[in-house]
Amino acid sequence: MSQNPPSSLGPQSFEAIRREDEGAEFWLARELGPVLGYQDYRNFVAVIEKAKIACRQARSEISDHFGDVTIMVDIGSGAQREIRDIRLSRYACYLIVQNGDPSKPVIAQGQTYFAVQTRRQELQDQPGFGALSEDDKRLMLRREMAHHNTALASAARQAGVETPLDYAVFQDHGYRGLYGGRSQRDIHAAKGLKKSQKILDHMGSTELAANLFRATQAEDKLRRDGASTRAQANDIHRDVGRRVRATIADLGGVMPENLPAPDTSIGQLERRRAKAVKGPTDD
Repeated sequence: MSQNPPSSLGPQSFEAIRREDEGAEFWLARELGPVLGYQDYRNFVAVIEKAKIACRQARSEISDHFGDVTIMVDIGSGAQREIRDIRLSRYACYLIVQNGDPSKPVIAQGQTYFAVQTRRQELQDQPGFGALSEDDKRLMLRREMAHHNTALASAARQAGVETPLDYAVFQDHGYRGLYGGRSQRDIHAAKGLKKSQKILDHMGSTELAANLFRATQAEDKLRRDGASTRAQANDIHRDVGRRVRATIADLGGVMPENLPAPDTSIGQLERRRAKAVKGPTDD
């Protein structure tokens, strides 16, 4: 059991304590607790109980994901003793993180990590998504981005982000978090765009997906935390952007500012598709 648990939850720290038994993966609660910032096992057990309730509410069998086990631990001088532990499935770990104390940075990071992983899986599970061309993926993600930006604007408005200038500042905080401190203007300039061109229309599918995660998670956190001031909304948006960036780093991904810009804009793609659907015109 690590005496110095990792400071963030990602593939390296989470997978480092993964165990296998006849091909079945599992985690032990006494090892997962410290990784999530719970040094007192009794406090961690309380979180596990909440996770079990969530499991039951999801109509999943608790015994399939939470199993009581006995393990042997060293107590010095070659002696060992039995202690009780809980064998956890990956789904159980997800529920534990979702029901953990969000004031703990590692729990907050873990919630973002699992949210991103879940969203990635949702995209992969969509019929035919993996077979789509890069252009089709961009068009689909850009449409989703437009939808979720509307929902994000609504959540921000409830927190006092009312004027166009307020919203521009709010959006800039999200970009700064996701792009390592770079402002919306910095990103616009780096892409070599004209003043009238929109950043989102000049992103590849991977960069759009990262921004989609930022938007969906920021909306959820604004509503969940009950943000009531512009300052709170801005801080939440920037923090979510940072967490998504940290998750990309944990996954070994390329930072969004380093992703290549596509040769065509979303507008150009849409015009091409519309022309293809319409077909050639008669003279």
